[in-house]
Amino acid sequence: MSEPPIPKRIPTTQSAYNAATSDTMWKKNFLFRHQDSTPLAQTEQELFHDTDPAMDSAGMQLEKFISVWVQGDGDETPTAYTNLYVRTATLDVQKRAGFLQPLQGRTHQIKQMLTPGQKSFLRDWLTTTSPQAWDSSEDHFKFIFDME
Repeated sequence: MSEPPIPKRIPTTQSAYNAATSDTMWKKNFLFRHQDSTPLAQTEQELFHDTDPAMDSAGMQLEKFISVWVQGDGDETPTAYTNLYVRTATLDVQKRAGFLQPLQGRTHQIKQMLTPGQKSFLRDWLTTTSPQAWDSSEDHFKFIFDME
């Protein structure tokens, strides 16, 4: 009997996240420069997943980013927002190499990672895009966007 082949890619937090989210679950990504209140036009997938992981930061001009993933019930349009995940990332835009940190899903961590401007942008976008989904969301989800 032959041994099964060794996988070429070890599952990461991102691949586990992708496996846990089905195609029928609504999801949206916002990518912010670290302190900016308005997201970039590119998503995390577009900016980071086509780059090489950096092995060493020596000589790199790293920029900080915050990636926000919103999940909800529904297909094309959310009927309820259910989860929010945030991670920090750094990228050398010229060298197209960077570092992605693991996704954070705990409310207190997310509240600390997002700036007031980012929380405000996200809350406005979520309430405008689907007021029904916002109204159907649980309080623990809405609590993330409370300004302190």
